Amino acid sequence: MKKEENFIFGIRAVMEAIESGKEIDKILIRKSLQGDLFNEFFALVRQHELTFQYVPSEKLNKITDKNHQGVIAYVSPITYHSLDQVVFSLLEEKKTPLILVLDRITDVRNFGAIARTAECAGVDAIVIPEQGGARITADAIKTSAGALHHMKVCKEKNLVDVMMLLQQSGFSVVAATEKGHEYYTEADFKGPSAIIMGSEGKGVEKRLLKMSNQLVKIPILGKIDSLNVSVAASIMIYEAVRQRGIMGGENS
Repeated sequence: MKKEENFIFGIRAVMEAIESGKEIDKILIRKSLQGDLFNEFFALVRQHELTFQYVPSEKLNKITDKNHQGVIAYVSPITYHSLDQVVFSLLEEKKTPLILVLDRITDVRNFGAIARTAECAGVDAIVIPEQGGARITADAIKTSAGALHHMKVCKEKNLVDVMMLLQQSGFSVVAATEKGHEYYTEADFKGPSAIIMGSEGKGVEKRLLKMSNQLVKIPILGKIDSLNVSVAASIMIYEAVRQRGIMGGENS
């Protein structure tokens, strides 16, 4: 485990962190863990709707050789924002917002690179799923050149609900996909917009593609069949900036 990873171990220590309001990114729990203290701890995890995963003791032991009592919690280095509050705030300010939705992008360095581009281009917020995406670690922040300390990041349970919220709020959702029939330059980013990017292996989930207002592709003219997702995200984001004009793209 990298030294810069921020985690807490031990049942009581993790309980205290939860109760003090720390941003808990994910909790690892040893399989078959039992007992009254564990039951109290687990009730707290459920109450706060925290993400957790059951793992073998060997995994916990690799993270720390100290007495973890079967529980390790990763503490997020950033504070997450609520998407509905972000959207409300942006519309109240009468901006033309641009939001980036990342579907199952698990590579930390790709995520950091995307965040760096998003911050430079004035993207108003990045939305990630609660499960199935990259954790925001010190490595992600380093790769983002510190941009993640300046970006609003929203961690949401269900991206389908995210799509519904955005569209009901007047956003046009544009998905980048090889299944698109139009090129990315034909997307309309002049109004409130959200760009959704999927992982290189799986792309954007089918349900999200069906809900999108536009499906667009980036032309691939060489022998390699896809771009790195951070590069593709940069192309999409800066197309929105181009359409709005340089001054019009400064939304943050």
